[in-house]
Amino acid sequence: MLDILRRLVQAVTDAATLDEALTIIVTRIKGTMQTGVCSVYLLDESTDRWLLMATDGLNPSSVRVASLAKTEGLVGTVGSRGELVNLDDAPNHPAFRFLRETGEEIFQSFLGVPIVHQREILGVLVVQQTTQRKFSDDEEALLVTVAAQISALIAHAKVSGRLQLSHTDGEKPFDVHFQGVAGVSGVTTGTAFVRQPPAILRRVKDAKTDDPKRELEDFQSALSEVKAELRQISDTLSEHLERKETALFDTYLRMLEDHTLSGEVCQRIRSGETAPTALKYVVLDLVARFNAMDDAYLRERATDLLDLGRRILAKLLREQSESFEYPDDLILVAEDVTPVMLGEVATRSLRAIVSVKGSANSHVAILARSLGIPAVMGAVDLPLGEISGAHLIVDGWRGEVIVEPSEHVLSEYQRAIQDAAILEMDLEQVEPGTAVTSDGQHVYLMLNAGPFGELSKRERSWIDGVGLYRTEFIFLSRSRFPTEDEQEGEYRAELQSYSPMPVVMRTLDIGGDKSLPYFSIDEENPFLGWRGIRVTLDHPEIFLTQIRAMLKADSGLGNLRILLPMITTLEELRASKILIQRVVLELASEGYEVLAPQVGVMIEVPSAVYIAPELAKEADFLSVGSNDLTQYLLAVDRTNSRVADMFDGFHPAILRALEITSKAGTNAKIPVALCGEMAGDPLAAVLLVGLGFKELSMSSAALAQVKRALGAFSSKECQSLAQQALAMESGVEVLHIVGQAFIDKDLNLLVPPNLRESI
Repeated sequence: MLDILRRLVQAVTDAATLDEALTIIVTRIKGTMQTGVCSVYLLDESTDRWLLMATDGLNPSSVRVASLAKTEGLVGTVGSRGELVNLDDAPNHPAFRFLRETGEEIFQSFLGVPIVHQREILGVLVVQQTTQRKFSDDEEALLVTVAAQISALIAHAKVSGRLQLSHTDGEKPFDVHFQGVAGVSGVTTGTAFVRQPPAILRRVKDAKTDDPKRELEDFQSALSEVKAELRQISDTLSEHLERKETALFDTYLRMLEDHTLSGEVCQRIRSGETAPTALKYVVLDLVARFNAMDDAYLRERATDLLDLGRRILAKLLREQSESFEYPDDLILVAEDVTPVMLGEVATRSLRAIVSVKGSANSHVAILARSLGIPAVMGAVDLPLGEISGAHLIVDGWRGEVIVEPSEHVLSEYQRAIQDAAILEMDLEQVEPGTAVTSDGQHVYLMLNAGPFGELSKRERSWIDGVGLYRTEFIFLSRSRFPTEDEQEGEYRAELQSYSPMPVVMRTLDIGGDKSLPYFSIDEENPFLGWRGIRVTLDHPEIFLTQIRAMLKADSGLGNLRILLPMITTLEELRASKILIQRVVLELASEGYEVLAPQVGVMIEVPSAVYIAPELAKEADFLSVGSNDLTQYLLAVDRTNSRVADMFDGFHPAILRALEITSKAGTNAKIPVALCGEMAGDPLAAVLLVGLGFKELSMSSAALAQVKRALGAFSSKECQSLAQQALAMESGVEVLHIVGQAFIDKDLNLLVPPNLRESI
């Protein structure tokens, strides 16, 4: 069965049109199951009827003619109930509806299964037989499996086909909606410019060389050309962005110079492979490693590496650089928009970006946020081949793209565009100084610090320190473990940059599916495997070296806090503290002036929530990692487009877990912080303060909105709102009461438009 499915799915994937895809499906299934008929009915949204779209066995002239009401006939029964129907005497069933134009009167047995994509019933897949018989369990299983396998392909082909059909019959398409993930808030309109990758690594055929010296020279030449282009793009962007954003391109340059990439390619060339072949294997291997990582931010390195690899390949193959004519209202669209692609067009009239792949945590989304342009990521159904030059609405609030919007839809969105401009002007008026509620309670806004640069003076005045510094970056940018001195230098620069404000440094958080290129870990279930503190306690030499570097870097400053990732037991906390104390004593005996640092626990797995009272008695502070905690509690991978809409920080289970954690810290009289997307959401921030959180750690882009929101509510109002939220039964209900509270405070523009409309 697997081989049959594989061939069928591949054939449908390769189909150029919806009609071709459906014809392949009915022909292949009829032949495989040896039935008299196989047909596909799809729901015509304009008429709300099941339309016969393809058949092998019924009258061909009935295709796109024969139809049934939504609950009519056996097809309507399958579609409305969402379950299979298996009959040996279909004509005598009460729901049977004879369609004369199809010529189906000779068929007795009927098996129909729904075609469902993301809980939406798209159609019904039917087989029929002239003999009276019940289809077997194996036949049922095959048809159900086929329907499940092809549902996403039909969903994509249906949307693509709608556009293609419109082009071929001369009728202009309008209001075609594509759902993605909200990358950067904001709304705009413009013309789609579809950017194709410069070269495809997987298309490189394996080849050997008799002249490795020449291949090495070609590779080094290609590498130099790409580096020069990156420097040029960085210089251009530096006129529009702060140093912290353009520093990303310095990271790319280091990646190109690192032995893990260039060294491995050279080694394979010396072993007899051509430069393109060697590049293909090295880059794709690194991409696979990064793609397997749990941390969404780190996983973005796969995109960066793939883009860099493609650019080097294009130079190796001596492909001519294309000369593009960019529209004046440019919307950059690509399979995987990268920072380098964005950098190539950022100085033009760039209005938005749309990426089929990627997430809100991607490097390109971060750059788009800095440039102040909306972004929609993960628009997986977007047919790139059909939208170049099309007029688009990009809705970064809803994560939606509308192709060829009608005048009515355009006028509706113009109001949203005006609102976004007003909000931007409003946030520019947010005064310097730390955040306080309307009754004067200080809320500590902390920064989630990346590996790049410093804040603007205005942003710096809003923060009280760094709430999360990911030390993994130092390890990922090398082809080996960094030395103690190398780590000390990096940590010292970060601590000095924010001194005297506290800087929370998370110890190395790797393991399972988040492995280093030079420290590979292969597990069957990496999400629940060997990761975080488990790895570093099992390898104390890594942990001790890192702690030594941190404490030496903190000498004379005293603003270091150490955060332990993925703590699940008291024993892990105690073992970590023993090792840290050991380092304090060692360094003191060596003559260093070091202070025993505050040690905190990251609450990011459910077990830590329920032992939070015990952890709080032995830790100096608690810090909730809301992204991972939400993912674990709701069993939802937020990077998976099939379930991303179920990732809900306002879910009652999340709020109740946060309340437990906050109370544990309050009772133990230690600080409780939260870092993650919730902290940077103004609506969530007000709830968090009401739940007792005094420290919120977020990206710099969220600071102004959160500060503005907190200043409008008193601490008692935050508490009252939190108590109401805890009594709700769903995240939707929570959002409604918080959204209404914001509207009552005249903070309408901080409420996402789709939520405003539903209140």
